Amino acid sequence: MFDQTVKQVMRRQKVVKATPQTLVGQAAKLMAGKNVGAVMVVDEGRLIGIFTERDIAYRVVARGLDPRATPLAEVMTPEPETVAPGQPFGYALLRMHERGFRHLPVVEGGKLLGIVSARSAMDPTLEEFVSEAQRREHYGRQR
Repeated sequence: MFDQTVKQVMRRQKVVKATPQTLVGQAAKLMAGKNVGAVMVVDEGRLIGIFTERDIAYRVVARGLDPRATPLAEVMTPEPETVAPGQPFGYALLRMHERGFRHLPVVEGGKLLGIVSARSAMDPTLEEFVSEAQRREHYGRQR
């Protein structure tokens, strides 16, 4: 899995985008609706920031800001680090670990293609675990 390219692992369908003017409350609803932990902030098709569930806690709630009146531009991480789709997924995970974040936008030629997250590394492992548990449960009933 770690040798797979970022493109092979990234999520395309769950990328949530918003403008810098989008209010935090609206972004949180978008995130909840898609069950994701980050919003890509785009302006004229260009990635200019990222806003995460941690940002809601640390940059909005902890500061006492009103999510219904605070635009993403005020609380997002501007110019986030990105990764190219051809990079190994293990490289992306290492960057996330070293820099202390859980989401990494995938960009090529200035265009946002998708996102990888630390959770992306766990999903296949968890699926294998569940499959093995079901197999053992089934085997136990056969005895």
